Amino acid sequence: MTTSIAVASGKGGVGKTSIAVNLALTLSRLGSRVVLFDADFGLANSHILLGVNPKKTAQDILVSNTPIKDSLSPGPLGLKFLSGGSGLTELLNLEVKARYELIRTFDSIAESTDILVVDVPAGASDSSITFSAAVDRLVVVLVGEPTSFMDAYTFIKAASLEAGVENFSVLVNMVEDEKQGLQHFSKFQAIVNRFLNVKLSYCGHVPFSHRIRQSVVQRRPIMVTKQDTVESRAFMGVAKSIQSAPKSEPKGVSFFD
Repeated sequence: MTTSIAVASGKGGVGKTSIAVNLALTLSRLGSRVVLFDADFGLANSHILLGVNPKKTAQDILVSNTPIKDSLSPGPLGLKFLSGGSGLTELLNLEVKARYELIRTFDSIAESTDILVVDVPAGASDSSITFSAAVDRLVVVLVGEPTSFMDAYTFIKAASLEAGVENFSVLVNMVEDEKQGLQHFSKFQAIVNRFLNVKLSYCGHVPFSHRIRQSVVQRRPIMVTKQDTVESRAFMGVAKSIQSAPKSEPKGVSFFD
């Protein structure tokens, strides 16, 4: 059965796209048939981190009715990739109907896909909430800063109140070690539990790493270039935690429904 994971964040600059790319590659390395969908329409940049130059994007599906299977680009480790398009201003304010239609088109690749990873736009825009609410598991990326906590809280509140999302997996990025990751999660969980009726689970941490920063510049994701490092082990742990995290119960249109 095909499952779906969204990677979201309350703000930009917390490493969300790097997390989404390396998570998708980790799941591929673990043997799953993975599709990465960059849903940041018009501003998509996952292809830059992957070192992939997509010939087709989501625009071809929405405008030209190109089948989704013909719009996927090959990536490292057997990963398949759908770009949201970069510099395409006509996709920046996609209507609700178009977003729903795009979500439904993924049904056609269910038999050839084990896991879909969706890199959603940062923040609590309508587009972010729509795609975040359409998946089985929702991952929220944050860093140990007050502004990141505030923005992640705002996103979770919007996803809960506007779309009925109840379960959230929290990934703490750019930390020194597991201990610091857990400390940040505990503080954030206390804030959320005080005001919202949602369930948070800790799915792990990713360390602050010069190797990760270098991999972004080189357009070679760390899960492709590094086999046994602190970073790769962290992503392996995160991937396994997410797959065992409580599932959401999408209230509306969902991927592979």
